[in-house]
Amino acid sequence: MAGGPAASGPGIGANGHKNKLAGILMTAFSAFGGILFGYDTGGISGIKEMRSWLIQFGVRIPEKVTATNPEGWAITSSTESLVVSILSAGTFVGALLGAPMADFVGRKWGIVLACLVFSVGVAMQTAATAIPLFIVGRVFAGLGVGLVSVLIPMYQSECSPKWIRGAVVSTYQWAITIGLLLSAVVNDATKDRVGPTAYRIPIALQFVWAGVLAGGVALLPESPRFLIKKGRDADAAHSLSRLVRLPAEHPEVQAELAEIKENYEHELAIGESSYADCFRFNESRIGLRTLTGIFIQAWQQLTGINFIFYYGTTFFKRSGINDPFLITIATSIVNVFMTLPGMWGVERFGRRRLLLVGAAGMAICEYIVAIVGVTVSVDNIAAQKVLIAFVCIYIAFFASTWGPVAWVVTGEIFPLQIRAKAMSLSVASNWLWNFGIGYATPYLVNKEAGSAGLEVKVFFLWGSTCACCLIFTYFCVPETKGLSLEQIDLMYQHTIPSKSLAYRRRLMAGEEISADHKLDSMDDKHETEVNDKV
Repeated sequence: MAGGPAASGPGIGANGHKNKLAGILMTAFSAFGGILFGYDTGGISGIKEMRSWLIQFGVRIPEKVTATNPEGWAITSSTESLVVSILSAGTFVGALLGAPMADFVGRKWGIVLACLVFSVGVAMQTAATAIPLFIVGRVFAGLGVGLVSVLIPMYQSECSPKWIRGAVVSTYQWAITIGLLLSAVVNDATKDRVGPTAYRIPIALQFVWAGVLAGGVALLPESPRFLIKKGRDADAAHSLSRLVRLPAEHPEVQAELAEIKENYEHELAIGESSYADCFRFNESRIGLRTLTGIFIQAWQQLTGINFIFYYGTTFFKRSGINDPFLITIATSIVNVFMTLPGMWGVERFGRRRLLLVGAAGMAICEYIVAIVGVTVSVDNIAAQKVLIAFVCIYIAFFASTWGPVAWVVTGEIFPLQIRAKAMSLSVASNWLWNFGIGYATPYLVNKEAGSAGLEVKVFFLWGSTCACCLIFTYFCVPETKGLSLEQIDLMYQHTIPSKSLAYRRRLMAGEEISADHKLDSMDDKHETEVNDKV
């Protein structure tokens, strides 16, 4: 589910002590934007199963008559696909617009504008009495979420210290899980209300999340790197001083600003980048890095996690579980609390190791869920418990590995000159696959004309994609734990991802990072990229 582009250079506060708590809290607060996406994702899963929503937006389908739905109110697979997935179509466009917005209005005010766009979408959904306006509202909400998904992690990566950068960026994923849990709790509390308030209350609560984010971010400092890029050096010094809690004239602050300016001037010497530059296979392996960002986001979606959070309520109901809303709350709780070990482990065990272990664990769990589902009756209580248990274990593996770590990797691998563009491509990839999976799932699992009717057998598909995640990580994802962003650039120039552990140890030991080596590397890189442009 949907970190961001990392800053060039060692990171804010790299020259100081590890005690800049205020700055860390400020950048971590911006992760609140993850609640917008998480709440909407989990919310629609339950809202589309509420009786009041089905009466308002559905039709009577005789085949859907059950003891709990005697009138047979339901929606078709095509409507369900559209309602769920159209948000991701909006987020795809929003993610592509995130790069120009970040460079034009800035990271901070871009987030505020994104909240306004999101609120327009929420207003439309709340007021809707027919499917067309509800769909348009989800498109506008998606635009806002797509913008936020680029701007917030970008802001975090540019403003957080390198020694805790991975954990800070991971807070965005944690906020997504909190949003999922909040939506499950609110849906369970309102599902039995009579009338449209049953679904309008959960939808309208999103105004609160957007208001808190916009109001809070408006009080935060702008990214110093953005201000340097705009030539506002005095504002950059003031912003950085707020982040590190030191006077603007302090030597630490001046040293940080000098390093930011030096890196930016080097990028200016290279020249403006285009989207085509993101795919150049030069000495710095820019093309590999861009494709890694694009595909790690795609594989994150293909783990099948959003099947649980988009269609979990429906899936548990069809699996014979009596209270699917309660089980959705349970899976959301697992998701929230198991993200915390991932936030700690990303700096303790490293990015690459967590991704490998997570992919293997998820694949095993999903194969077990599929085997149990196809071999045991839905009336078997023991089988239900096994299914729920392994779905929860699967979510635990995702939440502690691929959930936060995929965003951390994406946030660290891009150099400054292509950062915004490469990040927008990566995030757009996430939303494109999110849309595809959300749209295709009803056709894959539902048993009706024109659908594949896989039901629980769809977990064989997700298990296989997780096995592919394992292969992808081994060959394409380097270990970047504890490295400055400049050292990551050196790693890509001198080794391949599958051999990155050994090279990382050399960098951490101080080899090949002397000032002369860095200068030579920057000169060689400049010459190579100028030649590429020519």
